[in-house]
Amino acid sequence: MDRTSALILTVLVGALVALQPPANAMLGDRVGDVGAAFASLLVSTAIVGVILLATGTAGELADGIGGYRPVHLIGGVAGAAIVLATLVAVRHLGAAGVVAALVTAQLVAAAIADRLGILGLEGTPLSAARLAGIALLLGGTLLVTYG
Repeated sequence: MDRTSALILTVLVGALVALQPPANAMLGDRVGDVGAAFASLLVSTAIVGVILLATGTAGELADGIGGYRPVHLIGGVAGAAIVLATLVAVRHLGAAGVVAALVTAQLVAAAIADRLGILGLEGTPLSAARLAGIALLLGGTLLVTYG
């Protein structure tokens, strides 16, 4: 996948993700918050499972599972935390507030991960431009959540 395609895909999925917390909160009103998180993650697992089978990449999973390490749990833990925390927070912050806070936190954590070169990333300097971008996003988050 080239850079432009990756950006388009990310923007489209990002728009869909913005609707995830309120949809999950609606479900949570019927089945409880933890039940809604479980149902959401179960649907996600089923969709990815179908894609895994449809693309013929299930063999890669079977071949590589022996190399599974505890650090690989971060993605699953993060996914569960995001689903559960955002479906609760959206009732108080609204969809825009949740997305603003989530994206800001992700950017800060990602900039630190880039800088430290952890989790297989190459070390990337924390430039003035990056710091300014983080500061602007922090300001935007405050405006969206308290403005």
